[in-house]
Amino acid sequence: MSVYTAKEIMDIIPHRYPFLMLDSIEELEPGVRALGKKCVSVNEPYFQGHFPGNPVMPGVLIMEALAQAGAVAILSQPEWKGKTAYFAGIDKARFRRKVMPGDVLMLETTIIKTKGPVGVGRAVATVNGEKAAEAELTFAIG
Repeated sequence: MSVYTAKEIMDIIPHRYPFLMLDSIEELEPGVRALGKKCVSVNEPYFQGHFPGNPVMPGVLIMEALAQAGAVAILSQPEWKGKTAYFAGIDKARFRRKVMPGDVLMLETTIIKTKGPVGVGRAVATVNGEKAAEAELTFAIG
């Protein structure tokens, strides 16, 4: 059972369709960690051009989905309610496998460092337990 549905996620982060990349949050430790889920559908608008006849989820959108999971972890804390977490950097990004329609992408971001409104999250995306992508994501809350 999910901790938050997409509707409840939208109460925490400002993202909306077509840019909301989370279907649910399965596990949440506010300020520490979030595990999100994205059911990748062939109807995603980016598949029209990435790539016709060979649909692959763009790596930058996997990073965005991981960042949104991290934003839920941070912004679910009362002191950050109503704020926005902005990307400030992506380091050590690696892509390990293609993500395609029909995949269920699990998005885990753990906050490893914070100083005031700036922090870093360790992010890992998996499909069926197999690592699809990973990175360290830096964010700034504004």
